[in-house]
Amino acid sequence: MTIHELQDKIIRLKKEKGVCILAHAYQGQEIWEVADYIGDSFGLSREAARVKEDTVLMCGVRFMAETVKILSPQKRVLLANSIAGCPMADQMDKDLIAQMKDSMPDYTVVAYITPQQRQKPSATSV
Repeated sequence: MTIHELQDKIIRLKKEKGVCILAHAYQGQEIWEVADYIGDSFGLSREAARVKEDTVLMCGVRFMAETVKILSPQKRVLLANSIAGCPMADQMDKDLIAQMKDSMPDYTVVAYITPQQRQKPSATSV
């Protein structure tokens, strides 16, 4: 099967199944050509909340799919590659942040969108 044939099949299936495909900007051209939206992690998450489809396929990493689910809890969210992770997202250490918050209670811990869902509650603001 050629890439074009595979793309045609994906486009047909996403229409039949009611799936919105989100592709992070670092994905390849072949993925962009079948995606409904292309962008950065935050922009894609916000776009997912606006789409009519009940199922969203994230072509990105785990924290992106988790963020889509946080913003759209009623939607079914799929991650194209179930082991896709982000080294930056994995750097956040919940225990270290808890220690810092205890020792400096007047400070605010701010995290960008990249921490995984299990890490987000450690931050005061995301």
